[in-house]
Amino acid sequence: MEALRPLPRTLLRDRAYTAIRDAIVTGEIEPGAVVRDAEFAERLGLSRAPVREAFVRLVDEGLLESKPQSYTRVTPVVAADVRDAAAVVGAMHELATRAAVPRLRDADLAGMRTANDRFAAAVHAGDVDEALRADDELHDVLVRASGNRAAAATVARYTPLIRRLERRRFGEGGSCRSAGLHERLIEACAAGDTEAAVRVTADIWNTLAELADDDTTD
Repeated sequence: MEALRPLPRTLLRDRAYTAIRDAIVTGEIEPGAVVRDAEFAERLGLSRAPVREAFVRLVDEGLLESKPQSYTRVTPVVAADVRDAAAVVGAMHELATRAAVPRLRDADLAGMRTANDRFAAAVHAGDVDEALRADDELHDVLVRASGNRAAAATVARYTPLIRRLERRRFGEGGSCRSAGLHERLIEACAAGDTEAAVRVTADIWNTLAELADDDTTD
């Protein structure tokens, strides 16, 4: 957990949440590891209160599990949970895509193309962090353009469950996303073809559900 550093004392609860969530998703804190508020408070340079609040949120989101008066620990990567999360996140992305396509501007499409170029280069280089950042940026263009805050909140809540499995597959030498599928999505968006864009979005997230189906962790 050496990457965890003291945080500025602003938005402490949210910053603690983000730091701990990212450490779980990247595998810096491994599945099954017991987490303690005092330890994380010291590492992050915080009091225990915002860390406890972050733990509560992470339990609610399925990244931690807690037994009162006993332990709080990182949940295992369970394929069934990933499938469920992928179904929900995929549905939200389809909804967002349907609303976003008619609203997209040239700058939005350019941002998607740039993100996909970075994604393809990162996958080729085996750079997991950069690949997933670029993937997020590409899809976030559509979520933002949709203006659907409920969809955005749902995507933010459940995507980390999926990312843990994606990261492991990248680490095993696999690729969980396709730059080619992204290209098809961008082409449909550029053509203003909402139905085609929604179909490609569904294909992208069905690929993730299949990834969970192939997993042997549950």
